[in-house]
Amino acid sequence: MVDLLPSEIKRWQNVESLARQHFDRAGLKEIRTPILELTELFARGIGEGTDVVGKEMYTFSDRGGRSCTLRPEGTASVARSVIENGLLNNGPQRLWYGGPMFRYERPQAGRQRQFHQLGVEFVGLESVLSEAELISIAWDFLKLVGLKGVKLELNSLGTNEDRSCFRKQLKVWLEKKYELLDKDSKQRINVNPLRILDSKNPNTQKLLEDAPSLNEFLSDKSRERFFYLQELLHQLSIPFEVNHKLVRGLDYYSHTAFEITSDQLGSQATVCGGGRYDGLISDLGGGNTPSIGWAIGMERLILLLGDSFTNKDVPCVYLIHRGSNTDGVALDVARKLRFAGIPIELDYSGSTFSKQFKRADRIGAQWALIIGEDELSKEIVMLKKLHSSSSDSLTTQFSFNLNEIDNLITFLKN
Repeated sequence: MVDLLPSEIKRWQNVESLARQHFDRAGLKEIRTPILELTELFARGIGEGTDVVGKEMYTFSDRGGRSCTLRPEGTASVARSVIENGLLNNGPQRLWYGGPMFRYERPQAGRQRQFHQLGVEFVGLESVLSEAELISIAWDFLKLVGLKGVKLELNSLGTNEDRSCFRKQLKVWLEKKYELLDKDSKQRINVNPLRILDSKNPNTQKLLEDAPSLNEFLSDKSRERFFYLQELLHQLSIPFEVNHKLVRGLDYYSHTAFEITSDQLGSQATVCGGGRYDGLISDLGGGNTPSIGWAIGMERLILLLGDSFTNKDVPCVYLIHRGSNTDGVALDVARKLRFAGIPIELDYSGSTFSKQFKRADRIGAQWALIIGEDELSKEIVMLKKLHSSSSDSLTTQFSFNLNEIDNLITFLKN
């Protein structure tokens, strides 16, 4: 778990601000759920046979003896909230969320034990059109923030019946290869053999090249649905690849599963992942509610965007002042500019003007506002343009009457 320092936080805020604007334009509504939930929610929703539930959750008993878990993902919590608060009484819900999640796994580039996600959930929507729109919202957002080298991978997991037939055949095939499987895969054969398809072991993945494919077991209706999604994505000019080994890491997915990956992050290439989870709401005690969603890992996204997405979080104005009677005036001017929405930082040092100018330059301020005893006697403030270039106006210094600060505010805003 890591701290997000002031030098990094502006990038996060920029991404979050663009996300909020993007989601607002798509008609999505924000939902915020607790970080702490009853463990049963994730055991039922995600699946007890998954790595997340079996190995990675932060779980403990509270003082009342209840088993509690720091949320490892957002979808189950959103589903619980939708059920408990009767949100579907108002029709299908198009929701988004953001915040910290927790998994006990090996930290690496773009992956921490406390990590952050942005997610979108379409709850109560069954049409393939909703799937295409959901994917397009993710794709367009990643393009909006300037992420390069992205690729969309799709698969159909079919219906429960499709997967049941496939699971039987896959298990038979895996049992014949039992001695060649890695330790984790051997344990999964009798719990959920489909999870073996998601193995990160390279030898197991090579072995699986000859395994039966879920695609071979899809019903005609499931195939038609999947083909229609591909047709819609073609119409949206969103490129994709079909990956029949893509199963995602959680048990609740059905029909469409997808990932958006980047070629800049090695083996941990997935930036956004999601899919349809038509059975989750009913598994948690609600009615039959078709739903689909995705989540983006913020740490990975920020890492990939790098310095190219850094906008310096610096004051527009640095207020330089010196003299026994300038403190109160400087504070009053700074306060008025802030009320007007102009970022300003006040120097407290009382050091020489040259040292204060050096600080203004070091933090990258655009303007220096100067109040000395000479300016005070004339009842003015001086405004000096910093980092001027040859293309700027020859005039880089201006004066404003202390009694007419509105003129200074108008000038800075324009």
